[in-house]
Amino acid sequence: MRYEVLLTAGAEKDLEDLYAHIAEHDSPDSAKHVLDKLMAVAASLASFPERGSYPRELLALGIHEYHQSFFKPYRIIYRAVGKQVIVYVIADGRRDMQGLLERRLLGA
Repeated sequence: MRYEVLLTAGAEKDLEDLYAHIAEHDSPDSAKHVLDKLMAVAASLASFPERGSYPRELLALGIHEYHQSFFKPYRIIYRAVGKQVIVYVIADGRRDMQGLLERRLLGA
């Protein structure tokens, strides 16, 4: 079964912010490379979304419905719903992920 991969507005904004940050602090070519790799990881979720691990920050809260995939140090947080994979967060894993996930996914 192939899943449709969708990015939330928050995930799209994450990509825009990552591109801008990398382009400013490194180069536009580096930023494009990272975005291409992140999009390839996201697209690969169409084949087998359950392969990703559970984010430890959410497991600590007893939440098992989200998964994550990596293009290190970046993390893609998503959930499979029916025949869709919804990407909620694309972020540098060195950030305060606990706070980010609580705000973005739990509305805290």
